[in-house]
Amino acid sequence: MTMTTSLLVQARPARRHPFWRLARVEALLFARCAPSVIWSVLLPLAAVVVLGLVPATRRVSGYYDGQSALQVYLPILMMYVFVMAAVNLLPPVLAGYRERGILRRLATTPVPPSRLLGAQGLIYLAVGVVVDVVMLAVAVGFGVPLPHQLAGFVVSLLLVAAATLGIGLLLTALAPNERAANALGMITFFPLVFFAGLWIPRQRMNHVLRTISDYSPLGAGVRAVQTCLAGRWPAASPLLVLVGYATVCGAIAARRFRWQ
Repeated sequence: MTMTTSLLVQARPARRHPFWRLARVEALLFARCAPSVIWSVLLPLAAVVVLGLVPATRRVSGYYDGQSALQVYLPILMMYVFVMAAVNLLPPVLAGYRERGILRRLATTPVPPSRLLGAQGLIYLAVGVVVDVVMLAVAVGFGVPLPHQLAGFVVSLLLVAAATLGIGLLLTALAPNERAANALGMITFFPLVFFAGLWIPRQRMNHVLRTISDYSPLGAGVRAVQTCLAGRWPAASPLLVLVGYATVCGAIAARRFRWQ
């Protein structure tokens, strides 16, 4: 009898932790939102494929300081994925949950509202990492060399993820509702991607713009990733800039965040 009971207990499927069930639901909601998938996944992947298919963008050029356009724009598109997910998509979702009282109702369940923040952060981190890995693989298929400094490359991307997530949570904390979160996200998004070099590559910026770019989160991220692609460990300054944004924005967001 004891053996039979033991076998039944072992055969019974283990209950998944509430956090992982919550993360699964949020991931399904993200996947079912067509604009989120298009802007954060399909658009940057399509951009890398298009750049790779054009022969001129695969050739090195003096305009890009001895690099190809594909090599220059690959790190920028990697940064784009993180900032689109964390700054444009995350704040409206969380602000909408707060506006509709979902966060307040979660406080009365065994799943605290803080786990919803963790689940959202995990989803957008996973999206950024997976899309960036696929973009790197596509670019390598078109002739871009693999990062010779792989450890620095991984560290740089994780710090970019932390910095953009901190900015996204800060916008969520400051936005009174979903509409305001959308507006704050758009206002923040365009300067960030500009100083990352999306319209004017960092190599072509003047001294003032390059300096501002060096101290912006995505500019520092692009600088660090490009250094890793060239085979060197990134300098301390861009990594410290990313750590600073992640720490300061995260701390202010934690202090100002409202559940209702």
